Amino acid sequence: MASDQFGNEISGADVADVQAIDAFVGGLLAYHVRAADILTRGADPRSAALVQIYAGYLHLLGEHGAAADAARPFLDRAKRHHALTERETALLKILNDWIAADIDAVIAGLTGTVEKHPHDLLALKLLHYHLFNRGAFPAMLRAAERVAEGAPDAPYVHGMRAFALEQLHRIGEAEQAAWQALDIVPGDPWAQHALAHVWLTEGRIEEGAAALEHWATDWIELNSFMVTHLWWHLALFRLSQGREGEALQIYDEQVWAHDKSYSQDQVGAISLLARLDLAGVDVGARWDDIADHVAGRDRDTLQPFLTVQYLYGLARAGRPQADALLAAIDRAAADTGSQDHAVWDQAARPLAHGLVAHAGGDFEAAIAAISRALPHLVSLGGSHAQRDLFDLILLDAQIHSGRWGEARQALERRRRHDPDGVPLNRTLGDVYERLGLPEQAAEARARVARRLA
Repeated sequence: MASDQFGNEISGADVADVQAIDAFVGGLLAYHVRAADILTRGADPRSAALVQIYAGYLHLLGEHGAAADAARPFLDRAKRHHALTERETALLKILNDWIAADIDAVIAGLTGTVEKHPHDLLALKLLHYHLFNRGAFPAMLRAAERVAEGAPDAPYVHGMRAFALEQLHRIGEAEQAAWQALDIVPGDPWAQHALAHVWLTEGRIEEGAAALEHWATDWIELNSFMVTHLWWHLALFRLSQGREGEALQIYDEQVWAHDKSYSQDQVGAISLLARLDLAGVDVGARWDDIADHVAGRDRDTLQPFLTVQYLYGLARAGRPQADALLAAIDRAAADTGSQDHAVWDQAARPLAHGLVAHAGGDFEAAIAAISRALPHLVSLGGSHAQRDLFDLILLDAQIHSGRWGEARQALERRRRHDPDGVPLNRTLGDVYERLGLPEQAAEARARVARRLA
C-alpha cells in the first residue's frame, strides 16, 4: 500500500495520487499555493478516496456560503471507494460532518485521528484550524505537544506549538518553539508568524519589523492568506513606528492586493484599514472598495469572528447590506439549537451592535454594547492581536464620548506592550491634556518625538 511523505498509508492510490496528496499536505502545512493542485487530481473520479477527501477539505477551507455544496461531490465520490484504511474512514466522516456544519463532531474526529496517527500532520493542522476558530487555545497546545513528544523533529509541528503557546501568553516558550521550528524548516511561515506575535506582544517593534522585512522576499509563493497576514503584521509594526505612509502602502500593495474574494484577505484588509483610520490616517475611498467585495457576505454567518468584521466593513462604507448582516447575526444569536448559540448570543451580537453604532457615530451606544461583549470575545476565535481591534474601537468611542479617565487607563495599559508606539502616545498626550495634566502630556509627546527622530 502506498504512503504519504509522513508514512501514513493511502488506499487505492497510484503515483499521481500520492504526488497530489503530498503536494496538498505539504502545501497546506507550508501555506504554499501548490495545495490547490489537489483539485485538479480530484476532478478525476478514478483518483484515490483520500484525494477526494482532501479536495473536499480545501473547498471548505474557502469559508464561503457555497463551500459545502462545492465539497459534496468529492464526498460522494470518496464514499464509492472500498477498502479504506481506518484513518481514511475517520477522515471521510470528518468531511461528512464538516459539510453538515457539525463542528463538534469534526473536532472530536480530528482529535481522535491525531491521537491514533500522530504522523498525520494535516489532521493536526485542521484540528488547530477548528480549535482556533473557537478560541480553544489550551486544546491547541495539548494536541501539538502530543505530536511533538512523539516526533520532535517533525516539520511544522513546533510552529503550531509556538502559536498555541503565544496565544496562551507563554511568550518565552513560544519564541523558543518558533526558532526550533525554523531550525527544522527554514522559512516556516507559521513559525515566522508566531514570532511576529511574540514581538508584537512584548513591544519588540524594531526587532519584529526588521525580521519580517528580511523574510518578506521569501513570501512570494505563499497562499494569499499567509502572504497578506504576514504583511499585515509588518504594517502593525510600521504603525507603531509612526511610519503611517509605509503602513498604508503595505495595505495597498500587499494586504488588499491578492484574493479580494477570500474571507481571510477581506477581514485582514478590514482590520488593517480600521487601524489606519483610527490612527488618523486619511484612507480615502478605501472603505468603498472593501465593501464592493464584501457586499455578498450580507447573510454570511459561517464564523462569528469573520462575520462581525464583514459587518464593520460594510457599516463603515454605509452600505445597506450591513443592516441585512446585522439581522442575520441577531437570528444566529436567537437560534438556541445551534452549537455556537452562546458565542453568537453573548459575544457576536452585542459586539456587532457596538460596531455598527461606532461606524454610525453613536459612541455611547458603542461603548455599552462592546463592553457587554468583551468578557466573551475569546470565544469568537481569532488571535488576541486580531481581537485587539475591538479594544481599539472601544477606546476610540471612549475618546469621542469624552470619557478621558477611561481612555487614559486603557492607553496606559496598552503602553505595557507598546511603550513607545507613536499613535498610542499621540493620543495619550491629547488625553492627558484634556485631564489637565500637562506634565504627563508632555512626557507622552516626548516619546513620540524621540521615536520619530
